[in-house]
Order: sequence, then C-alpha cells, then structure tokens
Amino acid sequence: MELQEIEVIIGKDGRVQLQVRGVKGLTCLDLTRELEAALGGQVEAREMTPEADEAATEQVQQWQQQKNG
Repeated sequence: MELQEIEVIIGKDGRVQLQVRGVKGLTCLDLTRELEAALGGQVEAREMTPEADEAATEQVQQWQQQKNG
C-alpha cells in the first residue's frame, strides 16, 4: 500500500490549505471531508492533482479492455 499524506498549511492570514498525496482518484475528497467540516466547511477553491485523474483513466481503460476482450 502506498503512503497517503494530508499536509495542512495554515497561512499568516489564517487560510488553511490541504494537500493530499499518494491517493489516486477522488478518494482524496473522502479523506478530507471531515477535516474540511471541522475547519468550518467553507471551501474557497479546489485544485485536483494528476493523481486524481489516474483512477478515472484506469477505469476507462479497463472498461475498453472488457468491451474489446
């Protein structure tokens, strides 16, 4: 199992930034949901990493292989 990390950065202005590493797909949203709620639940912006797209791409490839297989 790959290492999964959530880095919490608190800026001088009080803004909190969460960075998730080692998680493929949109599972990162499940991992941060409770932490976001505890911090007030207001998300100003969300940027997805290339890892977030990996699982979706893998699923499409598997589907195509099954269809053509």
